[in-house]
Amino acid sequence: MKLICDGLDLSDAVLKVIKAVSNKTTNPILEGILLTAEGDRLTLVSTDTELSIIKSIKADVKIEGETVVPGKFFSEFTKKLTGEQINLTLNTANNQLKIEYSDSEGFIGCLNAAEFPTPKLLSDADYFSLKQADFRALVNKSIFAVSGDDSRPLLKGCLIEINDKEVRAVALDGIRLALVKKPVIKTKVNTGLIVPARSLVEIAKLLNENEEEVKVLIQKNNIMVDLGDIKVITRLLGGGNDFINYRQIIPTEFSSVITINKLHLEDALERVSLLSRVEKNNVVKFEIAEKLLTLKSMSEIGNIKENLSIVLNGKDLIIEFNARLFMDCLRANNDEFVKLSFNNNISPCVVCPEMSEEFLYLVLPVHPR
Repeated sequence: MKLICDGLDLSDAVLKVIKAVSNKTTNPILEGILLTAEGDRLTLVSTDTELSIIKSIKADVKIEGETVVPGKFFSEFTKKLTGEQINLTLNTANNQLKIEYSDSEGFIGCLNAAEFPTPKLLSDADYFSLKQADFRALVNKSIFAVSGDDSRPLLKGCLIEINDKEVRAVALDGIRLALVKKPVIKTKVNTGLIVPARSLVEIAKLLNENEEEVKVLIQKNNIMVDLGDIKVITRLLGGGNDFINYRQIIPTEFSSVITINKLHLEDALERVSLLSRVEKNNVVKFEIAEKLLTLKSMSEIGNIKENLSIVLNGKDLIIEFNARLFMDCLRANNDEFVKLSFNNNISPCVVCPEMSEEFLYLVLPVHPR
């Protein structure tokens, strides 16, 4: 293998694929990045067997070939070469990669490419597509509610539901639930998929905040997100029927509904929760009456009370929440006003936008003491 490529292109590609390099493995090959020189492209591949990232860049390929470089070292090394033109030459006799730049050179011992578990690209598969910005929002507005409990592995992923009109992302951890909807552009499927949260986070980082279309292919137990010169393949945790029936969890009727400025509520919760953090319970009391929402917290060192203007439709109510969990829901969206819907002090609160149905968050209250 022998090629010439741009240092900035190479560094950028390595920084993208390094996210799928395994950090905890007994198989050293999974700590590496597969380099394949073919035609006029250099392709980099990494995988931990659950998540795989493939990135291709332009290269002047003199001799085609492939090898596996140590991922962490190669990443750190190429970061320092972004302003250089780089020559890569593989000595097949000792499987050593020579890196030439400016008037300098370095050598890296490589691993056998034949041992690398190269992921298979999905082709002739069912698919759906949506805007990159919408896919990114689906992930970023729901991922905080994914469970971290190893005893419930299905809840460590997001349920992605696709139908003729929209794509839904659903995450829940037993205390809260996040549901986000975005319009689908094209679809050949009507199904549900449970995608690992870690994979979705890495996919979201690769997406742009624009109107460009992203295609998601589905085949057996895997999906592939196709971004042209970047492809991400991830193993699924299960199908839609394996996930909790979230629809039966969400209330449809309420006895109290308030409309409130989202930023004002978020800031007030931040201040009021300062005392509850001292007690290490994060509990804040919500008192709803007429045109006011009063937030209260108490500890041995004092108490804080904040009054916020609201529009109330329904009954007065006193209810308590973990402030941190509640603020996660508020921070995940940028709407100016939100609606908070309640039934009683032991039933969940539903948080949604004032003027749309784009998202819905559900938070369980703290049981009265």
